[in-house]
Amino acid sequence: MFYNVENFFDLNNDTLTEDDDFLPHGVMRWSYKRYSNKLNSLYKTIIAAGEWEPPVIIGLCEIEKRQILEDLIFDTYLSKFKYGVVHEDSPDRRGIDVCLIYRNDKIRLIDYNYWTPLKNRNEVFNSRSVLYSKFLIGTDTLHLILNHWPSRRGGVLEGEGTRSKIAAMVREKLDSIMNIGSNEKIIVSGDFNCTPGDEVLRTMVNSSDSVRNMINLSGRLEISGSGTYRYMGTWEMIDQMIINKNLLVCRHGYYTREDLLTIFGPDFLMKKDPKYPGESPFPTYHGYRYQGGFSDHLPILLDLKVR
Repeated sequence: MFYNVENFFDLNNDTLTEDDDFLPHGVMRWSYKRYSNKLNSLYKTIIAAGEWEPPVIIGLCEIEKRQILEDLIFDTYLSKFKYGVVHEDSPDRRGIDVCLIYRNDKIRLIDYNYWTPLKNRNEVFNSRSVLYSKFLIGTDTLHLILNHWPSRRGGVLEGEGTRSKIAAMVREKLDSIMNIGSNEKIIVSGDFNCTPGDEVLRTMVNSSDSVRNMINLSGRLEISGSGTYRYMGTWEMIDQMIINKNLLVCRHGYYTREDLLTIFGPDFLMKKDPKYPGESPFPTYHGYRYQGGFSDHLPILLDLKVR
């Protein structure tokens, strides 16, 4: 599962980041009650998505601190499922990070690392790091790469240079993983703030070597008109799952199919759009106005089966 949870901040002031809006005295009037409501909303979404058997790996973005994840896995119903945490603070200006929780009773974490593109002299990287993790699932090794690319606030070209650098870095890392052997199984997921057809994403997915090409499972959903985020009444498929070919064609172990990627959008995650016809994800905030909802994104789910 991957889910952009929309600005999940704690209640403490971090002097190294721009989190002042989400403090009790900030413009968002963030409070313990609102924090608890969002925590409960998140665990309920996870439980519902898994139909009472919650996902084994849950990638998250827009989480400010590790304490939020610990509150999630220890102080809610999720405490029954032995989740572990992977989280480190990123260079993001606002302090929101990419992270994950995983079920220790189902899989084993072998390694993880946070990646940032190489910087030129006097260049500052102030976006989210990319989270790489390596798991042992049965006898299979799964490489998982989680992303939250820069926002397009300010227009399509806003952040395009940084997105291109991150895409090139991820492509290079993918090639390195594939050099290990033909049996490696890879999932690249996250909020890319661009759609499957965008050039920067297609460049990352396509390779001059067809064997090394990645397959964007989200393209099928985009073509059908589905999406995870609604902008000005139009659905956009910006939260995506990309896999390597081996996860589709392997003869044994874990595999998936294109139709096993779904968007989780039950009624309780939706709300009538106040401006455009139809429904949109039920957000925590609309602008500066508190709505009490879940997130402005919908989560995506990928099922893995075993041969």
